[in-house]
Amino acid sequence: MSATEPDSPDTPGTPDIRAAVGAKPGNAPLPQQAPALAARLRSLTPARVGLGRTGVSLRTRDLLDFSRCHAMARDAVHAQLAAVALAATLKEISGSEVVRLHSAAADRTNYLQRPDLGRELDEQSRRRLDEIRLAGAARQGAPMNAPGLAIVVADGLSALAVERHAALFMRELMPHLHGWKSTPVCLVEQGRVAIGDEIGAALRAEIVVVLLGERPGLSSPDSLGAYITWQPRPGRTDAERNCISNIRPEGLGYASAARLLAVILNEARRLRLTGIALKVEAGQLGPGG
Repeated sequence: MSATEPDSPDTPGTPDIRAAVGAKPGNAPLPQQAPALAARLRSLTPARVGLGRTGVSLRTRDLLDFSRCHAMARDAVHAQLAAVALAATLKEISGSEVVRLHSAAADRTNYLQRPDLGRELDEQSRRRLDEIRLAGAARQGAPMNAPGLAIVVADGLSALAVERHAALFMRELMPHLHGWKSTPVCLVEQGRVAIGDEIGAALRAEIVVVLLGERPGLSSPDSLGAYITWQPRPGRTDAERNCISNIRPEGLGYASAARLLAVILNEARRLRLTGIALKVEAGQLGPGG
């Protein structure tokens, strides 16, 4: 609507929310109907909609809730990953070696101030991956060739999300990985999504999956994301990845996310690509998808 058009419910194609709540045009919603509408909206989303007010201000309880959720989001960003305990759990679930790595960001402050350092490994981690690759070649009597799948777990911007959900999601995912030859699981501290490109390239993987704590929101401080990249190598862009977001009981459940990831992996191998060119239809997920 332009600045010259009247704000009228009679404008063609413009829904009149006032009519939807039973109010007369030009007036606010009727007092007895506004709470019902607000309650209905709140039942559909965790977003802050339909909040009450006292005068021109938020009610004290809503302001305190906002402050609490903001503090939880900040805590999630600054939290340190309990790497030792998580590594042990991931090893038990995956039945695979878990390799602990570190990005080039020395600590959390450095990580938050220098996003670029979170996208690359430090020298010690690079040497560790070289040792793994050489050990694999020695066992096979030939250069390590296309192990298939590399799984990377990184703290990202919410170590809380990784600690709560990564192992439980992996438990649901493992039965879907039959037919995939995998590298050791890599657990990275102070890592961002693109660090999986360097890890996957170092391990000669066809495809890498990065499980990572996503940026906290005011209603979701513990959202886990899965980022999938075909033929990982440094320099890959976000357009060359697929993402499954908000993996947690309050969002996309572990079982549904595992089925979706399995479909994306199989389609990526069939088409030899990921990213905007790879589309997954709901029918491909099977029953319960």
